[in-house]
Amino acid sequence: MNQRCDYPHFQPITTRWHDNDAYGHVNNVTYYSFFDTAVNTYLIQVGGLDIHDGEVVGFVVSSACDYFASIAFPDLIEIGLRVGKLGNSSVQYELAVFKVGESEACAAGRFVHVFVDRASNQPVPIPAGLRGALERLVV
Repeated sequence: MNQRCDYPHFQPITTRWHDNDAYGHVNNVTYYSFFDTAVNTYLIQVGGLDIHDGEVVGFVVSSACDYFASIAFPDLIEIGLRVGKLGNSSVQYELAVFKVGESEACAAGRFVHVFVDRASNQPVPIPAGLRGALERLVV
């Protein structure tokens, strides 16, 4: 399950000293930050998302994560990214955390973005540039 070969895109992430908790591993809530960073980096770099002035923004409406093995600073990790479902105004991302060089995920998560009009906060169709970028990740 959750093998590196199952993901078409990877975002390198550098763990930080303060990611570790009192138990000596990356705290569970930090994984959501890794996921958010991987998705938004892809949307900005590949999909052309303008987070500062764009008319459309993505809101996270659902998220979850399952943990299989711990990571800790100073581990080098990569977040695998794919799209499990692409709707009219929403997308479900499927993500996995891999230590660099390892084929099995340490954690796997998912979250849903709903794209909305920045001014009204009402759902809108995913713009063509973003949709094209997301279609590349559909499995």
